Amino acid sequence: MEEITDGVSNMNLANDSQKKNRIQVSNTKKPLFFYVNLAKRYMQQYNDVELSALGMAIATVVTVAEILKNNGFAVEKKIMTTTVDIKDDSRGRPVQKAKIEITLVKSEKFDELMAAANEEKEAAEAQVQS
Repeated sequence: MEEITDGVSNMNLANDSQKKNRIQVSNTKKPLFFYVNLAKRYMQQYNDVELSALGMAIATVVTVAEILKNNGFAVEKKIMTTTVDIKDDSRGRPVQKAKIEITLVKSEKFDELMAAANEEKEAAEAQVQS
């Protein structure tokens, strides 16, 4: 979890107009559960999170959202799909890519589920130390 906090702190935001609660998901840069845990952190901080992905990463973002929903942490608020033009340097012309944005909000049970997960983690750490 500390590496997630460091990742959030060191994140380089391209511009100030970008939403603070948006996670841009890649299917190559980080493991799946990095995004699941990061989304939990964002929901703790902002009460909701917007997961965004382009092209092949769409499957990853949908999986992250489904894990959070199926485990009771989040409720789906909005799903939006669009196509965006991305400049392809090798071809010199724009290429259309699919884009998805999924907004999730904290479920009613979010805080108690997070508390239970933290208790389990602390118990496991205490067991390792003894």
